[in-house]
Amino acid sequence: MQLPMIPRRLLIAPVVLAVLLAVFALAGPQAGAAEQLNVYSARRYDSDTALYESFTEATGIEVQVLQGNSDQLIARIQREGAASPADVLMTVDVARLWRAEQAEVLSPVQSDRLEERIPANLRHPDNLWFGFSTRARLIFYRPEAVEPDAIATYESLADPAHRGAVCIRSSTNVYNQSLIASIIAANGAEAAQTWAEGLVANFARSPQGGDTDQLRALAAGECDVAVANHYYYVRLKESEDPDDRAVADAIAVMLPNQQGRGAHINVGGAGVVKDAPNHGNAVRFLEFLASAEAQALLASGNYEFPVVPGVALPSGIGFLQGMRTDPVNVSVLGQHNAEALRIADRAGWR
Repeated sequence: MQLPMIPRRLLIAPVVLAVLLAVFALAGPQAGAAEQLNVYSARRYDSDTALYESFTEATGIEVQVLQGNSDQLIARIQREGAASPADVLMTVDVARLWRAEQAEVLSPVQSDRLEERIPANLRHPDNLWFGFSTRARLIFYRPEAVEPDAIATYESLADPAHRGAVCIRSSTNVYNQSLIASIIAANGAEAAQTWAEGLVANFARSPQGGDTDQLRALAAGECDVAVANHYYYVRLKESEDPDDRAVADAIAVMLPNQQGRGAHINVGGAGVVKDAPNHGNAVRFLEFLASAEAQALLASGNYEFPVVPGVALPSGIGFLQGMRTDPVNVSVLGQHNAEALRIADRAGWR
């Protein structure tokens, strides 16, 4: 049987339709499609799953997460350019937020809620990013070997009285870079250089391992003093492993600079990506991170401090209640990162 002829104009129509559908797909989600949010995250805490689920339950916005280390994620956003699906970048340590800022991958956010709830010193002056949890870098010691008054400040760690006594990880670690940056901010670059040289002279061993390794070495008597972020100690103290708890029991904690500027703190933070395809959802997510519910989840995942006043501290860090912290805007630490690296290199802190 011969098929009827189809007019030429009807043969062209499917092609036109396909083009139009492609244009609509590029323009945004189809009517009725689920709202979504794409998060590039350097965080790897179990509590983050509950965080995303809570956001979806509250807003109906589905969260897709891509995990990686901070530098990889920033480089990926740069490569993807305006076509990047990333809406939010989440990372830890202000030096990494500063790198994202320098890479020009973040967009300023105007939000009265965020400005109300996030303290000014824990967010970028132009609202390129916001800190949502904080961590303190503390001094630990063996009580039988050191008088606490002798290590009451970060500056005291460079005292010649502590020759061969200090364990600390490499200066390639971003936590130590920000610690040096805090010394620059407080005392100036020249004083920071002198401090770094004195600290290196006091090393008990060549820098090796992570913060937990410094605490284990301290408990084993390989050094008398160590520097670590507070949550590494709390993880040992709260561990179900008796060997871990024994390490925590063998050492004591010093809250540094309590008679001066306070303990050096850093942030876990997030910002909206410059070309975010779901910009409105990204802002809603950051505002959600400032809620009491999200603050509790963010803090509990790693024994960190919530940044919103009035939110209870997670179990395990109550002993740090009332600790005085350095009020400097943490963005300054990022600005001093390059100088901190040069200081460490000149001091021989590898």
